[in-house]
Amino acid sequence: MVCDDGASGFTLTEPAPAKINLALHVVGQRADGYHLLDMLVTFAAFGDRVSIAPAGADRLTLSGRFAAQLDDTPGADNLVLRARDRLRAALTERGIAAPPVHLHLEKNLPVASGIGGGSADAAATLRGLLRHWNAGIDRDLLDAIALGLGADVPMCLASRPLVARGIGEDIELRADLPTFAMVLVNPLVGVPTPEIFRRLPDKHNPRLKVPKAGTAGPCWLAALQAMRNDLEAPATALCPEIETVRQALAATAPVLVRMSGSGATCFGLYHSLEAANEAAQALGAAHPGWFVIASAAFEGEDGHGAP
Repeated sequence: MVCDDGASGFTLTEPAPAKINLALHVVGQRADGYHLLDMLVTFAAFGDRVSIAPAGADRLTLSGRFAAQLDDTPGADNLVLRARDRLRAALTERGIAAPPVHLHLEKNLPVASGIGGGSADAAATLRGLLRHWNAGIDRDLLDAIALGLGADVPMCLASRPLVARGIGEDIELRADLPTFAMVLVNPLVGVPTPEIFRRLPDKHNPRLKVPKAGTAGPCWLAALQAMRNDLEAPATALCPEIETVRQALAATAPVLVRMSGSGATCFGLYHSLEAANEAAQALGAAHPGWFVIASAAFEGEDGHGAP
């Protein structure tokens, strides 16, 4: 059911921060069809939230701007429910209790928008349920559960600046990546991810080159400018609104503008949250039909991020 009571009355709430692909290089394709990627990823403080409470029977409720786009009926193919069920199965096999829960998803991020909303929700569910059930689990098993839910879920489980390679499972945390204020803009037009990959002119592009560990901020900025998102051109061909968004962001004097993931969300990076807020206000006023939000980088809290 869709409700509007937010996270009130729940015993814990786990953030599901938006995943931002600062760069995405398509560097190959496996025999099974999966594309090999090199990605530089950070997370926005803005995102969805997953709240948890004990219950007599399993239950899922929804709220938030984009809740109506999700199916919360029993048996629905929802990543939050799949994460609950797979973690419960793993715990039950090991004799660890995993009783019924009421899960509440506050859906603030656009669906299928290139910023990992569903994957972030699944990762938040895994983290939150481990806390709620006071359960320990082997890290390799948790990573396998996450990857089985989707290639982006291991990254979202970490929710820290990172480099990911392969299909997303080979992760290197990069605490030296500077934090940026950002503006996220989505024209609320869907783009079909499989078609974007199909239209790639080359699936064996140059690898991502990242600065050495401990590199200072100015060098990171120069490196970011040299990176790219290989999905941006085919996505823009399918969805010309992406170029309109890019131009609108570029007019607000950001440090960098790029599309995230397979789109259609684009981001602008700024030197301060004040500058990002000013840009978001101007963009929102000029384009009231768009999703526009200013955000600091997600820096985590005690108990959040990778368990």
